[in-house]
Amino acid sequence: MAESQGVGEEPRTGEGTESLRNWQDFIERCLITRLDNETFERFAPIHHAKYPLSPRVLAELFLRPQKNNHDVLDPRIPQYMQILLAHHYIDALSILLAMYKYSTSHKQIQDVTGAGENDQSGEQQQQPLRWGNSYATEEHIFYRLTRSVSHGTGIHDSWDALRIARIMAKWMELFTATAGAFAADMVNQQMQTAEERDRVERERRKQLPRVDEMESARAGFVMLLLGVCESKPVLGALGKPYAKTARKELSDALGNFVPTIMQSAEQISQRLVQFRTETLAGFEPVDKAKAAANADMDDFLDSTMGLDSLVVPEIPISNTRAGLYIYLNSLLVGRPLMDDAAIFNYLHNRYQGDLQQTAVDLILVSFDVVANAASVIQSPKAAHVLRSYLTNKVPLLLASLAASGSGLYPFNAAACVEHATRQVSSATFPNMSDYISSRSGNTLTEGTREDFLFACCLHGLIPETQIEPILNETCYNSLPTEGRLVKEALVQECLADPERTVQLVKDIEKCNGNVGAICVALTEVLGQLCTMRETMTLKTLCGQLARDPMYLDVLLLFNKLSAIVYPLCDLLDNWKHDEDQGEAQPFYEEFGSMLLLLLALVNRYNLTAADMGARSPDSFVAKLIGKGRLFRPLDELSPEENGHLDKWIHGLFDSDAGGLGDELMSSCPPQEFYLLIPTLFYNIVLAVSTGSLSEDSLRCGVEYLVDTFLLPSLVPAVTYLSNHLWLDNHPPEQKAILKILQLILQPSSISSEASSVLSSVLSIVAKPLDQALRAYQRRDPRNQEIEPLLRILKEHVPLSRRTGAAENSELEAWSSTPNGGLSQAVRSTIRGFIAWGLQPAGTESTPTAYTHRQLLAATRILGAKQTVRLILDELKEQVQAGNQSVAYDVCCAIICAPNVATDDVDPSSQVNLLDATAQAHGPQQRPMSLRQALRAAAEDWKRIHKDDPVAFEIVVRLHRRVEAQLAVSVSAAAAAAAEAVLQGDGGNMLDDAMAAAGVVDGDAAAAMALDAATVGLDMGGGGAGDLGLGGSTANSVGGLDLNDQDVFGGLGPLNGWDDMDLA
Repeated sequence: MAESQGVGEEPRTGEGTESLRNWQDFIERCLITRLDNETFERFAPIHHAKYPLSPRVLAELFLRPQKNNHDVLDPRIPQYMQILLAHHYIDALSILLAMYKYSTSHKQIQDVTGAGENDQSGEQQQQPLRWGNSYATEEHIFYRLTRSVSHGTGIHDSWDALRIARIMAKWMELFTATAGAFAADMVNQQMQTAEERDRVERERRKQLPRVDEMESARAGFVMLLLGVCESKPVLGALGKPYAKTARKELSDALGNFVPTIMQSAEQISQRLVQFRTETLAGFEPVDKAKAAANADMDDFLDSTMGLDSLVVPEIPISNTRAGLYIYLNSLLVGRPLMDDAAIFNYLHNRYQGDLQQTAVDLILVSFDVVANAASVIQSPKAAHVLRSYLTNKVPLLLASLAASGSGLYPFNAAACVEHATRQVSSATFPNMSDYISSRSGNTLTEGTREDFLFACCLHGLIPETQIEPILNETCYNSLPTEGRLVKEALVQECLADPERTVQLVKDIEKCNGNVGAICVALTEVLGQLCTMRETMTLKTLCGQLARDPMYLDVLLLFNKLSAIVYPLCDLLDNWKHDEDQGEAQPFYEEFGSMLLLLLALVNRYNLTAADMGARSPDSFVAKLIGKGRLFRPLDELSPEENGHLDKWIHGLFDSDAGGLGDELMSSCPPQEFYLLIPTLFYNIVLAVSTGSLSEDSLRCGVEYLVDTFLLPSLVPAVTYLSNHLWLDNHPPEQKAILKILQLILQPSSISSEASSVLSSVLSIVAKPLDQALRAYQRRDPRNQEIEPLLRILKEHVPLSRRTGAAENSELEAWSSTPNGGLSQAVRSTIRGFIAWGLQPAGTESTPTAYTHRQLLAATRILGAKQTVRLILDELKEQVQAGNQSVAYDVCCAIICAPNVATDDVDPSSQVNLLDATAQAHGPQQRPMSLRQALRAAAEDWKRIHKDDPVAFEIVVRLHRRVEAQLAVSVSAAAAAAAEAVLQGDGGNMLDDAMAAAGVVDGDAAAAMALDAATVGLDMGGGGAGDLGLGGSTANSVGGLDLNDQDVFGGLGPLNGWDDMDLA
């Protein structure tokens, strides 16, 4: 058997024109008379016996556009085709071929890109007539075919399986190109003026198709694709030697298609990736003779030489701005990863102790990071963390460098600040006078240089008289009237006067250099209040911090995540109500305020139970994070839980029960109440959908829930409702959900305090709820109840998540990159960095447009090994082009960049951690990092050396540079300890610094301690002075998540997809 005929060729049929004409007339009469299915099923066999046609020709007759109707396929056609499919007059292959030929996607690609189709000679083909909008029909038929394939009737033999595999590859290429066309169209709109965008949008509303319709059709295709890839006939056929072409086409198409569905169908995407990388790859034959010879050679080399003893010529490698730019972007792309010990370690190894060059580059590249963010349209609040990093964090890092200066490593802080700031473009970062005169610029960049210089002055890095000459204008700012704040003093003020904490929280927004001391002080106050169980004061502090997600971002610039969440988790897990404390409602309100802050952190950064330091599966926090969004059937509840649920239902909705009294809340601990929320709302939805709960009773019950003391419960409640809204087979329940959401999001009466808490809740749940509502709107576009809810959520969506996950539009744009999709997009980004690094020193240059989300997405989708492979391929090309000095630095920075999904968590929490399902495990297993993948590639040097000596040198040299830049540095640990001494908390900082940098032996630890002590003694009258921040400023790491946009995320492992009712 051979794969001789391509899937795109015209059918070589021998049917006469009489049969074709009679079937055309028959189809036309059936549609005109609206022939019912039963009658059609009686006539079809008679007609087919008299006028037989092949399945491919017959399917094409039914599915092709007509001259008098080429807008939308007649809804009768899919019903007739189902009958023909049951009689085996057509089959899955013929349907897929015909649908592909006339799909709207071809027209959409041509309309956006202007590209037509060419024949094999390269000449333009005459375009067939195609449907104006075939997406609804395609979605319906895809699901029908999915059921057929799952039941074993859709694929007949090996030949049929290979043809279907190849046409599925064609469909994947088509959907990938279509997604890219829509993404390109979106980019074009962003470049238009507001007036042009409004005009285009008005025209777009009149046109079909829309991107959401394409995505719905693609969702149906994804289910069919999964069924085909896991079908036994297909797997058997693909394993044959003659299936090489089909395997290659399928593998190439999957490589480009899977990234476009990663966020909308993550679980299916992972299964498709596994099919491509394991199943398909496993079918490729192995040359046994060559493998045996290679094994013998490997054994010989293993016995004679190791990786460390290889001789590889050294070459000069530059320290480019591009390299440090990549590293700093990775620290700020999601949850801020400001671990000071790790940063000092990296900078010391990178610059080999040259503190002055370190400081200059750190300043310049930090401005580059802010300039890059300013060039992208985004919420000012979402980007504020970058400006705070530049004006509040960088001066502290510079002060630490100044404190660690010595005769061996001299450091002139004022000269470095002036030299670097003068190189910052005033066009990108205009002075404050320009902002005051124009009032039309970017608040992220205007006046930022002035704020930065005054912050440096506050920390003793430059004299105030030097600021105006640097800016070349009169300053509008000045040093803070309160001077430089000291952490210890702030802590005492807050403990003595709780109102002081309210003012300090508001001051987090400032960019005057004092925010570091404020954030460290607030975190210490939070910990002490949790220890002392001062719940009334904690309620105020937690409520203020949860009010604005921006506060959380800035807090993590200066604190470890564990310093914030561990005390809260401990308090909430062990929370108990003492009857002597009086009424239970204030008790619930205090608990809810603290839980709201914890939920804000968990949802904004997609934290797991392991991130929270949960060690017992029975703890409240572990249960809430792992299973707090899932309802439980009544028979799974304990008698006590059933009793609590019954009392809450009656208290909320039974007017005769007397409402929510002390007896109810005293008998039900708040932990039990919050774990029952999804089950409670499941029953509310069920009652509303069946008419068992009147609208008045529902309104009264929701009014209780939007009161201040119960408002935090709406976070798990709305999360559950959002997940339930994705299900498309329960219309009455979905309508009930909309009613409940209307009452929650638009309460008829609410106090000002409750309104503020509700705003915090909406900021937490906005993004998943917005996605669920939009998905439902695509299924029911005439529903007028959804748009008002979307308008309420609009201002909260940009602030809802900061996880480092790429948006769908970004993934589609990268995946549609010509000649390689996402892989080619990453390589193009590397080339851009190298071109920037090759520019002459001293020239004013714009930083390369970059988001580290691209690299995180590539690592997640392609895998660490494949990502390293493409980095090495690009590095080899650049080395051969003579750009090795810059190329090595760029590629090294990419691999050194931290990633919370692959880097280790805090070593102190590596015992009995819990996974996302709250199940107890040993130390958490993280995905392979780029560093580990590079090490694995370098350890395979023997094979590489035999195949490609140039690649051998490249991988070994890059591996050694990466390991050198991430190695534990004694001087860097001492610098971190010196910072702690300056901050007044040197007792434990050295151990923290060493733990963050890595495990070291006893001699190295002793040397670090001695160096740190020496630095501390030498700091008495010089350097930056007392920073006054107190405790450690080393922060934990943040990470990548694609789950918040996962359309199928709530559907479980999808093991029963073939049981879907598609009737």
